Amino acid sequence: MRPVVLHLTGDFPDSIDSDKTQVIRHLVDLTSDKFEHHVVSINRTTPANLAIVRSIVRPGELTIVSEQFAYGTALAYSAPPKGIRHETRLVQLGRWLADYIACMGRKPALIVGHKLAIEGIAVREAARLTKLPYALSIQGDSDTKIMDFRPDLNGTFRNILSGAGFVFPFSPWSWKGVVEKLGEPSAPNAILPCPTELDNSQSPKVTHNGMISVFHLKNYRRKNFATLAQAMTQLDRDGAPRLDVIGGGGGSELSACNRIARSRDSIRLLGSKSRAEVRIALNAASGFVLPSRRETFGLVFIEALFAGTPIIYPEGTAVDGLFDGAPFALSVPARDPRAIANAIRTVMARESELKAELASWQVSDHAKQFQREHIASTFVDGLKTAIGLNPRTACAPS
Repeated sequence: MRPVVLHLTGDFPDSIDSDKTQVIRHLVDLTSDKFEHHVVSINRTTPANLAIVRSIVRPGELTIVSEQFAYGTALAYSAPPKGIRHETRLVQLGRWLADYIACMGRKPALIVGHKLAIEGIAVREAARLTKLPYALSIQGDSDTKIMDFRPDLNGTFRNILSGAGFVFPFSPWSWKGVVEKLGEPSAPNAILPCPTELDNSQSPKVTHNGMISVFHLKNYRRKNFATLAQAMTQLDRDGAPRLDVIGGGGGSELSACNRIARSRDSIRLLGSKSRAEVRIALNAASGFVLPSRRETFGLVFIEALFAGTPIIYPEGTAVDGLFDGAPFALSVPARDPRAIANAIRTVMARESELKAELASWQVSDHAKQFQREHIASTFVDGLKTAIGLNPRTACAPS
């Protein structure tokens, strides 16, 4: 009989909010033959103005509205904004989760909190009350941002991390940031790249077609589109390559992106495309560029590499630390348009050489680390270790 694993996550498409990242769902689907997964998908809501004041002064009981969906239970809970009463509300959520576990048909063998600084607080409390082991994933964008904003809670986060049966950082930079703030934990750990169904390799081909970027236009600030456009302005003086931007969006976000791209003939906003169309466009481009300000992992960078396209990524975030020394993966300071422009020049000038190196990487053991079979194996191994079915020592992320 498969062990039951209960996941607490705010990053799972559910019946309350279907427009959330698919990463945790893919991990669940990939390992459903080894575990009976049950998901509690959380959605935080903010009280109205007067209720905010009341919830700060007198927190009271946690208000939860829940409903069933295909993977388990979707719920919404109310909490003040700006991290106010952050720990209080999440401890209350953990107590609710412990009561929820008591009513489950089969008791879980493990609870998994998908983010240390949010779900981890609730999961640690539920694990304390139910005497169950727990595991954690580390998502650098949210986790490090909360630690920076609430350093007073770092002692809590340190205790949560040290009590985990296994830790899955999604990227090396995320793990580095957590360790710098909290110290090296004794818990076993392994980097767990985000899985994608677009992990079969397309042969790189030299096209001289210019650059491509892919992001939803609603995220144009976070994806740093204005700085990318400034880089293209610098390239205009030398005859800029074309930059195609693929991504849906409407209303104010489309207007904002049009204003940023205005007077730059080299930038084209192509709108939304299907996954298959994006892959074709990636394969036809000279290179992929996305200098995001913050990015937990940046799955599109991996998809670009498997599509045969060299990448320009932001240093200190996204896939930083995964491709050190790889000539087809160039890191840039996200806020430096000159550095971004120089990286684009490099990709355009060395397209043939970089794509030849990329073709060799696609058939290497390193590339297999980003394919679903290997990712699923890493996840299964870590979950078994946390449960106690597969004891192992800590392994430093590489």
